[in-house]
Amino acid sequence: MAILVTGGAGFIGSHLCDSLIKKNKKVIAFDDLSTGSMDNISQLIKEPDFQFIKGSICDYNEINEIIIECDMIYHLGASVGVKLVVDKPLESLENNVVGTENVLKSALKGNKKVLITSSSEVYGKNNNVPFSEDNDRVFGSVFSNRWGYALSKSMDEFLAINYYTEKNLETVVVRLFNTVGPRQTGEYGMVIPRLVKQALNNNDLTIYGTGKQSRCFTHVNDVVSGLINLMESNKSSGQVFNIGSNDEITIIDLANKIKMLTNSNSKIRFLNYNEVYGKNFEDMQRRLPNISKISNLINFKPQKNIDKIIMDVRDYIISK
Repeated sequence: MAILVTGGAGFIGSHLCDSLIKKNKKVIAFDDLSTGSMDNISQLIKEPDFQFIKGSICDYNEINEIIIECDMIYHLGASVGVKLVVDKPLESLENNVVGTENVLKSALKGNKKVLITSSSEVYGKNNNVPFSEDNDRVFGSVFSNRWGYALSKSMDEFLAINYYTEKNLETVVVRLFNTVGPRQTGEYGMVIPRLVKQALNNNDLTIYGTGKQSRCFTHVNDVVSGLINLMESNKSSGQVFNIGSNDEITIIDLANKIKMLTNSNSKIRFLNYNEVYGKNFEDMQRRLPNISKISNLINFKPQKNIDKIIMDVRDYIISK
């Protein structure tokens, strides 16, 4: 039997597939390649225990046929990135909600354990940091597409938890906080690869808003390790976990650090949010997770700091 990774050709999914193959697991990566890339899994194609299947999680018959052959599922397939969410809100809603329901419905038939990746976006405009898993969520207007995405990921969580409580399906929900590393693209609004690429080209570093907003960035290798350990734990089912770092940094400080680590002569230029995302866009000032829950269960602790993250992204971009 194999392990299924939906979104397996994506940024995080491909790193997860790498790690599972190294653990001598049989892996099926399923992806529609809308934001994933065959380049991300080129190193795996010749592996005898790896298989790639192109398809959509929104096609129930297709995903069901694959899940029958698997004994556990990492469900990473979803719309990603602020830019994509704002530009294609209907596609984002369908991918997140319909796709997740299809995976859970099919997994239930064979009682296959499922890990669902959610997002720090579900905390919305709550400013009670650090965010704990049982915090209330505060969302904005229905006319801001960002909140549609946040609510769709919240619906994914409700589906997963209720499949556990009502139908006894083993499910785990993981809220990811700003995962970064090699293979991530800045195309959909990811700030570090975008700024690093600009810095390497000595172009202006474009910061959206004031730059005083802060984030906590986590290396993809640390995140993948956490996902695998949660899936292998016999105490994780029916639970929600934050995965992230407590190393908080403002975007302006991030830009200056990137300039230093790339030896760049770039200048910093500020853009209004409306110039980038259109009207009605709202941003959050802080995204700081409480990671005590996951730390207590699997001894999770990020190993790679922000400097290492930036240098890994830098080296990856230079190599391409």
